[in-house]
Amino acid sequence: MSLQVSVVMLGVEDIDRAKKFYADGMGGELEQDHPGFALVRLRGGATKLALYRWEAVAGDAGVESEGSGFRRFALHYIADTREEVDDVIQAAVAAGATVLKPAKAAEWGGYSGTFSDPDGHLWKAATNA
Repeated sequence: MSLQVSVVMLGVEDIDRAKKFYADGMGGELEQDHPGFALVRLRGGATKLALYRWEAVAGDAGVESEGSGFRRFALHYIADTREEVDDVIQAAVAAGATVLKPAKAAEWGGYSGTFSDPDGHLWKAATNA
C-alpha cells in the first residue's frame, strides 16, 4: 500500500461562504451539499475538499478547537507558468481571498505568491518556470 491524499478536510467558520469561495470563485465542482458539510472537487480532477465547521473538525480529531491542539497548514497549487500563478491569485482575490505575499521571483529560481481563503487557510501558488 502507498500513502495517498484523497480528500483534504478544512475546518471553516461559515460553510456557505467556503462553498461560494471554492465552488463559485475558484471553479470547483460542488459534489455534495448538506447542512454542516460540503464536498468540492477541485479543478483538474482528483483532489477534493471536505468543508466542515471548524469545531466539528477539531472534535472529530479529538482536540480542542482553540489553542495549539488544532493547527493550520498550507496548501499548494503548482502551476505550469508564471501567468498561471498570477491568474490563480487574481481568481482567488476576486472570490474573497486575501493576498499575503504577492507573486514574485523566488530565491529558489521559481515564482510564487501566497493568499489566504476567507477562513485563513494558506494557499501558495508557485511554478518552477
